[in-house]
Amino acid sequence: MVLAATKVPTLSLESFLALPETKPAQEYCRGIVTQKPMPKGKHSTIQFELAVAINAQVKPEKIAYALPELRCTFGDRSIVPDIAVIRWQNLPLDSDGEISDRFDRAPDWLIEILSPDQSVTLVMEKIIFSLKAGTELAWLVDPMAKSITVFTASLPQVYLAETEIQESLTVFAELENWSITAAEVFDWLKI
Repeated sequence: MVLAATKVPTLSLESFLALPETKPAQEYCRGIVTQKPMPKGKHSTIQFELAVAINAQVKPEKIAYALPELRCTFGDRSIVPDIAVIRWQNLPLDSDGEISDRFDRAPDWLIEILSPDQSVTLVMEKIIFSLKAGTELAWLVDPMAKSITVFTASLPQVYLAETEIQESLTVFAELENWSITAAEVFDWLKI
C-alpha cells in the first residue's frame, strides 16, 4: 500500500498574527504553527526569578527590559521566547508613548528554558535563526542537565551548575559589574 502525500495549505504570517492568542503560546515558522509546551514548576521558577534578576540590573539604568512571553515577529517568523530582553532604545512605543503591544524585531537577548518534552534541536534552530536576525545574545537553560548554553556570534559556551569552578555567564557588555553563574540560577529551584 502506498500512502499519498496530501498537500496542506500553508498559513501566511499575516493570517497567523490575526488568530487569537492561545495559552500556551503558539509560534509560527514558514507556514507551520507549533504550540509551546505548558510551563511546569522548574521552568516557571527559573523564568520568573531570571526576569526579576535581569530587570534589577538593567531597568533602573534604562539599559534594557526583560519581558516574559513577549511575541516577537521578524523575518518569516513569530516567536515567543520565555524571556525577551530588549534594549531600552529598541522598546517599541505606541502613539501614547507607552510600550507597544506589537514587537517587530528580534529580541536583543533571547532566553529559552527547555521543557522536558521540548526538542533541543528545534529550540537551538530558533536561537540560531534569531542570532542571524540580530539577536546578540541567547541562553538555552536546561533544568534537567543543570546547564546553560550561551550563544553569541562566536561558538556557544556551555556552563554547568554542578562543577567546582563557576564562571560568570555572558551578559550584556554594559553589565560588567553584574555576574551570575549557572549554579546561582539553579539554586532558585531549592525551596
